[in-house]
Amino acid sequence: MTTLLINGRVHSPAAPDATAIAFSDGPDGAVVWLGADDTARAEFPGADTIDLAGGFVAPAFVDSHVHLTATGLSLTGLDLRDATSREHCLALVSEHARRHPTGIVWGSGWDESAWPDRTPPSTADLDGVLGARAAYLSRIDVHSAAASSALRAAAGGIADADGFDPQRPLTAEAHHRARAAARELLTPDQRRAAQLAALDAAAGHGIAAVHECGGPDIGGLDDWHALHALEHGVQVTGYWGEAVQSAAQARDLMAATGAAGLAGDLFVDGALGSHTAWLHEPYSDAAHTCGNTYLDTDAIAAHLHACTEAGITAGFHVIGDAAVTAVTDALRRVVEHFGGPAVARCGHRLEHLEMVTAEQATSLGSWGVIGSVQPNFDAYWGGPDGMYAQRLGVSRAATLNPFALLASQGVPLAFGSDSPVTGLNPWATVRAAIRHRTPGSGVSARAAFSAATRGAWRAGGVRDGVTGTLVPGAPASYAIWEAGDLEVSTPASDTAARWSTDPRSRVPALPQLDDAADFPRCLRTVHRGTVLHG
Repeated sequence: MTTLLINGRVHSPAAPDATAIAFSDGPDGAVVWLGADDTARAEFPGADTIDLAGGFVAPAFVDSHVHLTATGLSLTGLDLRDATSREHCLALVSEHARRHPTGIVWGSGWDESAWPDRTPPSTADLDGVLGARAAYLSRIDVHSAAASSALRAAAGGIADADGFDPQRPLTAEAHHRARAAARELLTPDQRRAAQLAALDAAAGHGIAAVHECGGPDIGGLDDWHALHALEHGVQVTGYWGEAVQSAAQARDLMAATGAAGLAGDLFVDGALGSHTAWLHEPYSDAAHTCGNTYLDTDAIAAHLHACTEAGITAGFHVIGDAAVTAVTDALRRVVEHFGGPAVARCGHRLEHLEMVTAEQATSLGSWGVIGSVQPNFDAYWGGPDGMYAQRLGVSRAATLNPFALLASQGVPLAFGSDSPVTGLNPWATVRAAIRHRTPGSGVSARAAFSAATRGAWRAGGVRDGVTGTLVPGAPASYAIWEAGDLEVSTPASDTAARWSTDPRSRVPALPQLDDAADFPRCLRTVHRGTVLHG
């Protein structure tokens, strides 16, 4: 066995003052030693050595919620997140179509809530710049999409589906049909290139593993199987979002998909930006609606009952307060039937969980339900002038994404991006959790970093106590960063942004994540001893 010795700043709770770390090299490598760099060479005289000259070594990140094909399509295709108006959005579409004269125009990321007229692109708008070409342009939350006439025709019978409008973006079942038709227009090579681009991008951001959230209404089985057949070093843990009625059905679906659980984006409701999240009270800017309901309490309870009986992880996409109530009520039924320990053993998880009360958080924590949450949602849409406030009013918006509440009630947190909804950069995720726009809702840097590493591993079923850390015996899954200065001056009791580097605190340092600071740059990503990037 060879040894790899890295001299640099090391993020490890086992040795917060360590300036060197040694790994057994090669596949299935592990941490074998931590200590001071002035004794490292004497301990390992024949080791291959990397001197970071002040670089930073930390556990590799895990993204607990991604959509890899859609992420890759935004990376290799048309990303509309920078569109500043409807006119600008259409200009980007037109330019992309000019540079790519054949095939479907697939784009994502537009957000009309920040545009001057807050008007989304219409069918007529797309037809005006694309003519007879098919186009699918998903809103940033991917719960509605603008679609050209050609794509609507290809979807077949879409006018009879819930969520159809001849000009406005499609939602609900109409959106699912349009997205399925758009997927059929992608070639296998386009899909493969997109998936590889997404995995490469993840590795380039220091991410060693992702949780893919698939399902029949998201990417379909062909996309799912193609993704899991890829050979790539980034570990993909897949969750399949399809409801079942019995334990036997749950086992059969697990066998057919090879999923880690029947969870992820099993939709209870939609998204706030598309007015499709399920609310108790109407939207402030759309008083005619309380959003969409895709699964009621009985259907949720049936799925949870079946999965718990089978010992399978269940979970749901849940955003609105009415949706959270339905899921919590269903979980209570299942706990009353099976008992809390049986439910906790399954590792059930809720994605997004944006509108949760203190009472609900207490229940979820006592049942061991995992919160797979996306801090960048608050960074994108929080605050008194953000999209949340437009949709819900300032008072309701201030209750969203209460990470501190969830953590205080014992809800295990795992952080993800929901990419392509928000970007993959995990340091942006950590910073957003620290610098929550609602005072008191953020968490400490220590908790945020843990939720993006160890917490996300645990949410994916890895509960050995060491994976996601750099301690002796842990897998050699790490990233090397060019990180500049570390936080050094603020006591560890400060829960806003900083960590102490006093060795007596047993809290290792993190890079500075002030708003003005550049994010650390990933120099190398390694998973279980295999280099993925750099």
